[in-house]
Amino acid sequence: RVVTSHCAGGPNQVWSWDITWMPAAVKGQYFYWYMMLDVFSRKIVGHEVHVAESAELAALLMRKASLAEGLAGRSLVLHSDNGSAMKGATMLATLEYLGVAASFSRPRVSNDNAYAESLFRTFKYRPDYPNKAFGSLEEAQAWTQKFVRWYNHEHKHSGLKFVTPAQRHAGQADAILRNREQLYAAAKSSNPRRWSGQTRNWELQDEVWLNPERSQAEQLKQAA
Repeated sequence: RVVTSHCAGGPNQVWSWDITWMPAAVKGQYFYWYMMLDVFSRKIVGHEVHVAESAELAALLMRKASLAEGLAGRSLVLHSDNGSAMKGATMLATLEYLGVAASFSRPRVSNDNAYAESLFRTFKYRPDYPNKAFGSLEEAQAWTQKFVRWYNHEHKHSGLKFVTPAQRHAGQADAILRNREQLYAAAKSSNPRRWSGQTRNWELQDEVWLNPERSQAEQLKQAA
């Protein structure tokens, strides 16, 4: 039985990664955005734009992301779909060398990599996403760098109670949300007639599941 259900209780425990295409000015050609996302914090922990999909390029990105996040000696699950870049020999050998457990989507299941797919939608529906093809690799890389800076450090993520992925990744979210909760409580106390019920729930879940089993999914829905 293939296991695709993983739980993260903190950053750098479960990552999700995928590749999406970006149109190039030359008809029939594309640029490819390699993206690795921390499931717990939603932070983009590694990304690059290339002119091709390959396991070798994916392996190099994994090494860079592992070094940047200081993963040496720490256990990590890396989840992806079943593309050739994900299951290529070079990528799998790199994961084994780094001590990373590879996890793959179930065949013919379209939503086993939902976090990556959701981020790609955010990526391509940004108001400033170009309405024409990228003229060069450098142009695609520059736009993507700008997006990642915004997403990690400015984007108030609705799935994180409106803190940024970088704040969640750095362990700052709980303090920010406690302060926010106190601010709302003070506002309600000073003018209770403006509040019809309880203040907003600013508590973040301690665990984040990737592809929870049905019983787990039902429990998470009840706790939401």
